[in-house]
Amino acid sequence: MSTPSKISPTTLAKLAKLGIHHRADLLLHLPLRYEDETHLTPIADAQPGMTVQVQGVITHSEVMFRPRRSLVCRLMEGHEELTLRFLNFYPSQQKQLAVGKQIRAIGEVRMGYFGLEMVHPKCRAADDDTPLQQSLTPIYPTTAGLAQPVLRKLINNALESIPLTDTLPAPLLKKLKLADFGDSLRLLHNPEADVSATELEAHNHAAWRRIKFDELLAQQLSMRVHHRERSKRIAPALPPHQKFTTALLKKLPFKLTGAQQKVWQEIAHDLSQAHPMQRLLLGDVGSGKTIVAALAALQAIENGYQVAFMAPTEILAEQHYLKLSEWLVPLGITPVWLSGSLKKKEKTAAAERIATGDTLLAIGTHALFQASVEFNKLGLVIVDEQHKFGVQQRLELRNKGKENVGRVSTRQDSVGLKPDLQTTSEPHQLMMSATPIPRTLAMSYYADLDVSVIDELPPGRTPIVTKLVSDARRDEVFERVRAACLAGRQAYWVCPLIEESDAMEVELQNAIETHQQLTEALPELNVGLAHGRLPPAEKAAVMAAFKAGELHLLVATTVIEVGVDVPNASLMVIDHAERMGLAQLHQLRGRVGRGAAESMCVLLFMQPLSELARERLKVIYENTDGFVIAQQDLQLRGPGELLGARQSGVAMLRFADLTEDEDLLEQARLSADELLRDAPEVARAHLHRWMANKHDFLQV
Repeated sequence: MSTPSKISPTTLAKLAKLGIHHRADLLLHLPLRYEDETHLTPIADAQPGMTVQVQGVITHSEVMFRPRRSLVCRLMEGHEELTLRFLNFYPSQQKQLAVGKQIRAIGEVRMGYFGLEMVHPKCRAADDDTPLQQSLTPIYPTTAGLAQPVLRKLINNALESIPLTDTLPAPLLKKLKLADFGDSLRLLHNPEADVSATELEAHNHAAWRRIKFDELLAQQLSMRVHHRERSKRIAPALPPHQKFTTALLKKLPFKLTGAQQKVWQEIAHDLSQAHPMQRLLLGDVGSGKTIVAALAALQAIENGYQVAFMAPTEILAEQHYLKLSEWLVPLGITPVWLSGSLKKKEKTAAAERIATGDTLLAIGTHALFQASVEFNKLGLVIVDEQHKFGVQQRLELRNKGKENVGRVSTRQDSVGLKPDLQTTSEPHQLMMSATPIPRTLAMSYYADLDVSVIDELPPGRTPIVTKLVSDARRDEVFERVRAACLAGRQAYWVCPLIEESDAMEVELQNAIETHQQLTEALPELNVGLAHGRLPPAEKAAVMAAFKAGELHLLVATTVIEVGVDVPNASLMVIDHAERMGLAQLHQLRGRVGRGAAESMCVLLFMQPLSELARERLKVIYENTDGFVIAQQDLQLRGPGELLGARQSGVAMLRFADLTEDEDLLEQARLSADELLRDAPEVARAHLHRWMANKHDFLQV
């Protein structure tokens, strides 16, 4: 850190733990809350739940040992008394709080055994002439051994010595009604006594709005810069020849929906460009993303390029392999399958076909980007359920397609030539997700990507009725399953665990026990079992038997979350639904309702429910639109969990809240485009303030 030399290495190390590496970082290390030491509250007016500053004389001070060792003092003001309780204390504190000492104490008042009390208040000696603070006292995020006074001193020094000139032009600030940057920072670090601490802590003050806007603007600028930089990179131009794509569309037993046709045209246009496509295809469960991906793959294959199609789980990758084989083998295109479970000989054979170019389509799991796998001429990478892969994994797969496309010589100056530059081509990328992404999340963390949305379900999908049922009625659910299966339909029973775990309560049902219970309770039904620890061949056989109608009921873990398509399955029971997230519940529910019969999803839950579990079940019960569910999920959990592995390489927002600051995000998005177009020097200055000496918001 470029700070005064008197700061010790120990303090510098502690600051680094807080993400403070340079003096400018101190400016944006903002308070969590404030203590109001600008006025005194009479003890008579102190009420439980209030955080107040009081002053009085210690009339009693005693170390008590029941129920545990603690220092208990009584503070008297006139005829009113308040108890001060310290569970951890030092001899120096006992001296400070000796009988007869006059002190000021600030803390939260609560009702205790002896009446009103404060537990571990902040105390200091004071008399009637001791002046009050002139501003609210900031309380900063800190780490062990770094005291608040030290942080305040460092931050105030930074405020006084670093220029706080505004990076944004006055007309933009006036247009958006934003406060000055320097004024906003000074107010947040040292608010005057008349500023509402409640408003500051809720991040509703105008000063907070300015800081949040600046952060969102920096994020948008960074993302848009990356988006623009991509247009300077080289990719193979893959124009549509429509030989294979037309043939496939003629053979399909269905027609593309309007939404599918729209996104397909967007992807086809991107593939025909000589710079890499990075498009995110969003579609709710059952919206038909796979056929769009198949058409994209065929456009690359028509141009003589290979396609890598990757999915996060073997069962999903295998579903894609079977479906694409069904569509493409009649066209003379035989995909190769590659996964971690293959025997060494099979892996070697698959890798050889990929390396020699004998196959133009490779489908598999993360095994596709292992070092031993080399592509002959990779033109397109398709990644399903992309949020379950890390940035580095997707980057490794993209890098497998880089190839030399020539040398470019550029004259450097009148003296001589700049050395030849090696230029490389990289594959196009199509990322897919059946987990709808809320608009605010797409605008912020996915702003570097082009986004296509399939917002229409194919005809024939029947509405799914959702029921919430307590585990106490498990026998009734058994009977509902029996009736559905004897009527000619099939059912899923989904369990969250494979076997008992110390991390879960003993009563939590697991797939193996549930399979045994259902087999005994429903002897007239054929009951299958599928979970992640089954050998791949055995799991595939079970899934094939269920799809063929040989099994009435499939007991499974969440391996069936995505990729399974059995139109005759019209009933799903999700055991211990309270344990699962909204996105997972929505994905699982989407496994039924794929045929003409009325379908039902039973959410079986255990009492008592936590508040969060109750909220989740309420949302999934009341909504079938995946985008509405995703927005609710964002409000319940925040962006971190929804982003999944994508967080690797993406900085989380520190101050702005996507669920509350959508208006600021929209303003930041529009302003970023305007600044990059009309005032690039302003954009550079703003990015430097927020991103200098830091990693970019996006590293790939």
